[in-house]
Amino acid sequence: MSKIKPSKGAPYARIMGVGGYRPTRVVPNEVILETIDSSDEWIRSRSGIATRHWASDEETVSMMSVEASGKAIADAGITPAQIGGVIVSTVSHFKQTPAVATDIAHRIGAGKPAAFDISAGCAGFGYGLTLAKGMIVEGSAEYVLVIGVERLSDLTDLEDRATAFLFGDGAGAVVVGPSQEPAIGPTVWGSEGDKSETIKQTVAWNDFHIGDVSNLPLNERGEVKFPAITQEGQAVFRWAVFEMAKVAQQALEAAGISSEDLDVFIPHQANMRIIDSMVKTLKLPEHVTVARDVETTGNTSAASIPLAMERLLATGQAKSGDTALIIGFGAGLVYAASVVTLP
Repeated sequence: MSKIKPSKGAPYARIMGVGGYRPTRVVPNEVILETIDSSDEWIRSRSGIATRHWASDEETVSMMSVEASGKAIADAGITPAQIGGVIVSTVSHFKQTPAVATDIAHRIGAGKPAAFDISAGCAGFGYGLTLAKGMIVEGSAEYVLVIGVERLSDLTDLEDRATAFLFGDGAGAVVVGPSQEPAIGPTVWGSEGDKSETIKQTVAWNDFHIGDVSNLPLNERGEVKFPAITQEGQAVFRWAVFEMAKVAQQALEAAGISSEDLDVFIPHQANMRIIDSMVKTLKLPEHVTVARDVETTGNTSAASIPLAMERLLATGQAKSGDTALIIGFGAGLVYAASVVTLP
């Protein structure tokens, strides 16, 4: 029997650089109110969202990813040719094949890296980060680009009073590379498929292909609606606040630290009420900086954590070397949390 040669990767991995891209168009709540019966005050009180960014036709999933990736690569101090893997988390790239990761890899000049898409909703960045860490420690790549990118405006039902104001567009990227000391803690992740109906796409793509529109949702003009994301708001809120706080605590324990050791908390930017409630449930000390990017960016799903990370560092609210707890959670239901050292 032949013996397989053992892998020779780095002892550990770390986030080396971060970059973000926010579409040019800023959409205030007043625009949302043109299609739903609500108020700016109600939207802010329910979600904490004042504005969000919506992409133009030119600001595609690929284009936004390329822009964010370029910034992350420059921040990491490496060249695109050194990238050995590209992982893209998105639910809003509408071509089933090929993966958008391959196009992004080509457009940034990365050569011939491993490139693939994943679909893990709002937890996607955490899933991608975990995969990248494994690739580096295994020796499959020296540097891996992890991208969270969404055009959720394409999947928003602007006539749905419960969700029309929630979603935004954007891309966030990080470069993960080798480290001589632990800088990405163990990931606490999982799924609860029994709650899969809690956040979902309203209609499957093949329902359009079949041609029978009798069971498809219609707008006020009697036209078939494009598939959109819908959710059971109260159920999601309770799950996020109570169950995800437990997952966050488990991530701290897995990393061997307590909340007192934290500098920064970067939760998925789903809703300001969820963020504030999680902070309270976790009993985070006052010195911990909390990302609240949702106010001006909305819920950008897989892009929300790297976008929030990039803004905290760019504005000086966090600094390189800070210890941060990150947690993503969403449709599936799925979740992923870990403790990381900021780049």
